Amino acid sequence: MIVLKFGGSSVQNSEWIDKALDITAAQLNKAPVLVSSAMGKTTDLILEMMKLAEIGDMNNCLPLMDELKNKHMQTAYAFLSGEVLERAEVRLNELLSQFISLLKGLSLLKECSPRSKDALLSFGERLSTSLISYRAEERGMDVEFLDARTFMISDENFTSAALLLELSEKKIKEIVKPVAGKLIVTQGFISSTESGVTTTLGRGGSDYSASIIGAALNAEEVQIWTDVNGIMTSDPRKVTGVRSISSITYNEAGELAYFGAKVVHPATIQPAVRKNIPVLVKNTRDPAHAGTCIEAKLSGIGLKAITSKKDITLINISSSKMLNAYGFLSKIFNIFEKHQTSVDLISTSEVSVSITIENTDSLEAIKEEMSVFANVCVEKNSSIISLVGQDLWKDSHFTSRVFSVLQDTPVRMISLGSSDINLSLVVPMEKQDETVQKLHDEFLKEA
Repeated sequence: MIVLKFGGSSVQNSEWIDKALDITAAQLNKAPVLVSSAMGKTTDLILEMMKLAEIGDMNNCLPLMDELKNKHMQTAYAFLSGEVLERAEVRLNELLSQFISLLKGLSLLKECSPRSKDALLSFGERLSTSLISYRAEERGMDVEFLDARTFMISDENFTSAALLLELSEKKIKEIVKPVAGKLIVTQGFISSTESGVTTTLGRGGSDYSASIIGAALNAEEVQIWTDVNGIMTSDPRKVTGVRSISSITYNEAGELAYFGAKVVHPATIQPAVRKNIPVLVKNTRDPAHAGTCIEAKLSGIGLKAITSKKDITLINISSSKMLNAYGFLSKIFNIFEKHQTSVDLISTSEVSVSITIENTDSLEAIKEEMSVFANVCVEKNSSIISLVGQDLWKDSHFTSRVFSVLQDTPVRMISLGSSDINLSLVVPMEKQDETVQKLHDEFLKEA
């Protein structure tokens, strides 16, 4: 079996749904499970309606309701006909009627609890997968439509639910596995409590759904279909000469995501990777492209990608009391913990510590507390540049090449990742894109 997950941009209209089904149809011999997000922009539309309902503004909700209905009905009319269209109309109208009734009720109460938000958000995926299922049937495929809420079982942490993994795996084997061989169509992102109350899995939820299903079924692979050719060597919107990375480890993908790359969040694919199931990131617009394969095992040493994160604040802490002293660092980190401020990078010397943070809400309080025992200097408007790859240090010339390229760049901090797959530099934010381009030209530019 294989699992294919299609994001919102890959099922944004009838044309793209057909492309997703073309990709799936070419792999019917592998017993595919198709996991889909809501149609592009649908979730944003529902969120907008929620905000209006919360203040009792149904007048401004009505045109948005019409937009939601028209979007899905027009898609149905574009690629369905006859008896299949009739059944699709009944199903879509039923879902839309439930959605509107719930929204009107919330508008009367002028409230939208996390539980209510999850109930409303689930309609996006339920509508899109209904359309996909009917279209697959119209195209002559042997299709099985499954409601993910019957086998993705979660806790009651609404809007960001945690799956009950053992129970979900048991349900997947009971409900999904018996219909293997048909094209199975189901939803990403949504789940339910043990008592049947709808929940959602939060950011990256559809990728996580696909990964959990793949792991439970011991799938051959999990395919994440997006609108880019896999994971790139850098951000193509800012850097010229970028190319796709053919393969990357889970840990490398984790470093890239933490420091700015947004294609796939590693935590969402961990269940598949833990079972040594390869995760392919591919492009619906260019299905012939190999994309990127994310695996648990080593995928070759050397630099894979360069990423960046802006709006970073650099804090330099210095004190002669640090010299040969115990507990100095713990004192610093206790202050950050007290103010619930996470640290990105740290670099130490005999008498100083450099730290970077993103969240500056408690910066003044942190600075005030540390000033009692150290000199504190704050530099705002900084960026982190991260060079990510396996065993970078096996190349004895790597660091010298980095600093040769950046000899005219004011590097404010250097941090070596403990896992040997990350070298991070801090530069002024206005130098961010220029610095990434220089490094990419030196190490990764397409030949």
